[in-house]
Amino acid sequence: MLRKILFPLILGLAGCGVLISLGFWQVDRLAEKEAILADINARLMSPPVPFSIFANETADEYARVSLSGTPTGEELHVLVSGTEAGTGYRVIARFETALGAILIDQGLLAIDNKDAEPLIAPMDVTGTLLWPDDQNSSTPDPDLAANIWFARNVEIMAEVLNTLPFMVVASQTSPADPRITPLPVNTASIKNDHFEYAVTWFLLALVWAIMSLYLIRRTLRPKDAQD
Repeated sequence: MLRKILFPLILGLAGCGVLISLGFWQVDRLAEKEAILADINARLMSPPVPFSIFANETADEYARVSLSGTPTGEELHVLVSGTEAGTGYRVIARFETALGAILIDQGLLAIDNKDAEPLIAPMDVTGTLLWPDDQNSSTPDPDLAANIWFARNVEIMAEVLNTLPFMVVASQTSPADPRITPLPVNTASIKNDHFEYAVTWFLLALVWAIMSLYLIRRTLRPKDAQD
């Protein structure tokens, strides 16, 4: 009897073992992701500190900063959708400070306001240091003639606007540019699907176990009964 069910038994145990291990791997990833999100949220809720050119991505991403300067009117417009403020263009502006020019993500510019004149005036900014790289292999190249970009990349945009490689995503500016709705950084846009993935793997393990038991039962049935 054991010889008859050996293959489906091994197949069932091996399949369940793989699927269950994948489920527990996702549980571990969930715990890691929740710890990362908790750290980011703690940084986002901390009081802002003065911006420093000695900031770096490893230690200071998502740090809250404050700074003063003047937008020069030079902007890159990144086409986005699904934001809290709707569809439009993220305005990445060249911002002159006492420490040098940096990039400011001022927020969302409505589609029909693309040609509106920017506010060029001394400004106080509170925001979040970020080194976004939204590009992937399917991201189109920017339309430089129309000033329409499809992703944010600090290195590339800093080179185009001749700034230091820093980007601050504004949560508040004073005075505020009337064209723009700020899009402060939050963790809502950071995917955390590991719980759903874990449930999926565990359910697949259950289905695999049921199918394996069914196969073993059919194997043990007398041939006449199977017919």
